[in-house]
Formats: sequence, C-alpha cells, structure tokens
Amino acid sequence: MDEIRENRVDEIMSSPAYSNVRSEDRLPIDAIVVSPNPRLRQELRERLGLPRWRVSDAGSGAEALERLHETGIEHGVLLLDPMLPDLDPLEFDGMVRSEFPNLQILTLNSHTGQLLVGRQSPTPLSTKLMELLNNRIAMQAPHILPSGTGSDSEAAAAGIRLRGMIGDSAGMQRVYASTRMVAARDTTVLITGESGVGKDLVAQAIHLVSKRSKQPFVVVNCAAIPEPLLESELFGYVKGAFTGAVQSRMGRIHAAHGGTLFLDEIGDMPLSLQSKMLRFLEQGEVQRLGGNDNLKVDVRVVAATNADLKKLVDQKLFREDLYYRLRVFPIQIPPLRERMEDLESLAASFADRFCPGTALSQEALAVLLQHSWSGNVRELRNTIERASILVGSQREIKAEHIVL
Repeated sequence: MDEIRENRVDEIMSSPAYSNVRSEDRLPIDAIVVSPNPRLRQELRERLGLPRWRVSDAGSGAEALERLHETGIEHGVLLLDPMLPDLDPLEFDGMVRSEFPNLQILTLNSHTGQLLVGRQSPTPLSTKLMELLNNRIAMQAPHILPSGTGSDSEAAAAGIRLRGMIGDSAGMQRVYASTRMVAARDTTVLITGESGVGKDLVAQAIHLVSKRSKQPFVVVNCAAIPEPLLESELFGYVKGAFTGAVQSRMGRIHAAHGGTLFLDEIGDMPLSLQSKMLRFLEQGEVQRLGGNDNLKVDVRVVAATNADLKKLVDQKLFREDLYYRLRVFPIQIPPLRERMEDLESLAASFADRFCPGTALSQEALAVLLQHSWSGNVRELRNTIERASILVGSQREIKAEHIVL
C-alpha cells in the first residue's frame, strides 16, 4: 500500500493548473472501496480522504450495490477487490456497469494494493488516481489541462485481469488482451502451452466474458476418456447402437448447445475420430452413433493442448485440415519460468487460499524464485499447499516449509 503515498497525486493537486480551477468547482471525487478485507478498506479510507475523495466502503457485492443506490453515486470510482464473498466479480462488474455506466471500476490486488490492469507492469493505485484527478480538471476547466496526461478511454481499453487468473507480466497481458478480443466472437480458439500453465482458466474466461456465459460450459478431456468411448461421449448414440445401449443418449457436443465446448488435450484425440470432429466444426451438425439424422447444434469450440500439433501433423498423427480448423485464433500461454515476476503474487494468492492470513517470508520467496518450475503454476500451487500444511499454527511460510 506504500504506492498510495506517492507524491504524484499531490503534485497535480498543488499544480498551477489545479489552482486555477475555482475552489467551488474542486469537488471531491466519490469513491467506494469494495473488499471483504477490512484492513484494506480501512487503509484506503484513511489514505483517500477529503478534500480529494469522498470515500465509502462495502464488504460484499450485495452491500456495495445497496450503498451505491443509497448514495446515488453517478460519477466516481469503484475500487474492487475481486475476491468477493457473494458475487462473481464479472457478474458484479456487469451489474454495476448496467446501472451506473459513468462509474469507473478499478480492480485491486488485495495483497499489494496495485491495480490489475492490462499494462506492461503492475500499476500503482496513485498513478490511476492522478489520471482521474486530471480528468476531473479536464471536465471543470478543459483549457488548463496539462499536455501528455492519460485518459479514461485508454485505461478502459487496457482492461483488467480475467477471473481466476493472476499475473501482470507482459506475457500474461497479451493473454488477457487476446482472450477479451476473441471472447466477443464465436471464433474457434486453440489454447497452447505447457502442462500446468492454466489453459483451462483461459477457456473458462473466454466463455464467461462471451455472450454465451449464461449457457453451458461443457468440458471433454480427450486424454481421459478411453478411445472406444470417446465417440459416444462426444456425439451420443441411439438405442441399440451397441451392446448396452438400452436407451438413446445425447452427447456432450449436443449438451453444450448454445454454449461453449472445451476440448482439453485435443492432441490426444484418436485419428479415427478426427474426421467426424472436422465435419462437426465445418457443418455445425452431429450424427449420433448408430443414427442417421444430422442434428444441428450451436456450439462455440475452444480446444487446448500441451502438444506440438504441427509436429503431430508432420508425423501423420493429427489431421492437417483439423489443425488449421482449430487454429483459427491461437492463444499461447507462457510457462512460469518466463514470467517469474508473477511468482510472488501467485504464491501469496495460493497461501491465502490454503491457509487464510498466512504470509510468505522473503526467505521462502527467494527459494521459490530459484526453482525452474517445470510443472508451472500447478507445481507452484502444490508446493504452497504443502507448505501451508507444514507451517502448522505459524502465520508465516518460511524457507524450511518449502519442499521442492
């Protein structure tokens, strides 16, 4: 939270430009802090006080909505800790934006007090607050706005992190931006990356940000279902199609009608089934095992793999036409070793999840930073979960609790 003490906001408040604005026009900006963390709410209330900000706070999404209706805030800023106890942050964001379109929502990291925005590096809260003050001056006296200042539209275009995803590195910012761009369309997406990087989280984010978010999100792990059963699982079957088919059954593709089908580990799909999958992708139709009717389905497909599909194509283990049909919009997730600047926030988040209130010592962090993390974020999560058990009744994870 030391970032909030930066002098950049003070500079703008004492600048000649602001001094030229009539005192009666220097209205404080309304702000509401929404977080289940009372310490964070209290600290922000103390730091953001009159005359600059008129601050209120809420401990949950429902309380925040009630407070917004009570105060009638039309312009201002909502500082949001995404770890809401009652509402999904994306759902809450949508509700606020629909009822209070002029209220700017800034998402906070409850551990660092920094903004989770789509930039090259984490953004100190005071930097964004200075932009808001600049914009308020622009509204009050446009002719005296200093040149070279930021704009709300620029910040809005930058976006925020996606649900369940942590990291402000350049690589993850590209993932966030790509995910938000493609989510608005029905384009087929291929997510690639090493095992444990979080490909499933990106797939879920694409669904949740899309217009299909209220429809089914169906997951099929192509590596986990035995080859003889995968076709019937995907496409369904009619009564009598095989021994034991005592009644007709809809497949998972049909079950995803109107929503999103996530084909995880698509590289393990049997070659014999790939032609039928290609037909589904091109025609939007499924034919159940043992049936003759083609059933129309409206499904958005997201696939993921840790395999090199191009290499599998060269080895004749994966159809080239299916590869290009899936790879309409590729998203590559970087391994953890290429975004080590995200490790501290990831580790802190896992520690708080497995043992709320537990801190991570600098010695433990140093041990984590020296590891290569071939298992990526999944390995880090397991390491912190193990450490949260070894820490016992202590409130700090130390180097001796890190077992690699």
